[in-house]
Amino acid sequence: MTFSQESFEIFDRSIADYHKTDNVDTPIANPYKEKSIEFYLYLKNWIDTVQWHLEDIIRDPQIDPVKALAIKRRIDRSNQERTDLVELIDSYFLEKFGQVKTLPDATINTESPAWAVDRLSILALKIFHMKIEAERTDTPAAQQQRCREKLSVLLEQKKDLSGAIDMLLEDMAAGRKYMKVYKQMKMYNDPSLNPVLYGQNGSK
Repeated sequence: MTFSQESFEIFDRSIADYHKTDNVDTPIANPYKEKSIEFYLYLKNWIDTVQWHLEDIIRDPQIDPVKALAIKRRIDRSNQERTDLVELIDSYFLEKFGQVKTLPDATINTESPAWAVDRLSILALKIFHMKIEAERTDTPAAQQQRCREKLSVLLEQKKDLSGAIDMLLEDMAAGRKYMKVYKQMKMYNDPSLNPVLYGQNGSK
């Protein structure tokens, strides 16, 4: 089984586990060994899945503004957790390929392996939910057909992205590609870099 296939199976399991309750406050019950790559992949998708549903909830036009703000703050925290976890997964790849001797003509990829896996996790969610929409019987036939067509595109994208991830990992193992990790620098989260925050601090 390739890495992308294993990852997608873990993502599917996470999504299925979440939808046993379909509640954003359900505690995670990660079935994999702590600190293993499988553990981190499951955690990554669980965070993505909860955030997916938070994004649905906050778009309710009748939502209480106070509740909406609380959810927005929660989504902000979730985004930071997702970023931190992607960087942690990239650390796994750095260690895995750390001893590989790169070839003289080796090139760097446009994105790190973990950020590609991040896209695969989101794609798993899109496929799950588009399949539900395509199978609905309470919608017009034209809408069902559009959803089936979109699902077909998503499945094709899964094939392409999975192949690209596995090829990247093969190239890294052979020294044809190498990776660098640039830590995310989210200035709006930093009280010393966000003008609104350091402006407030400076005025006190």
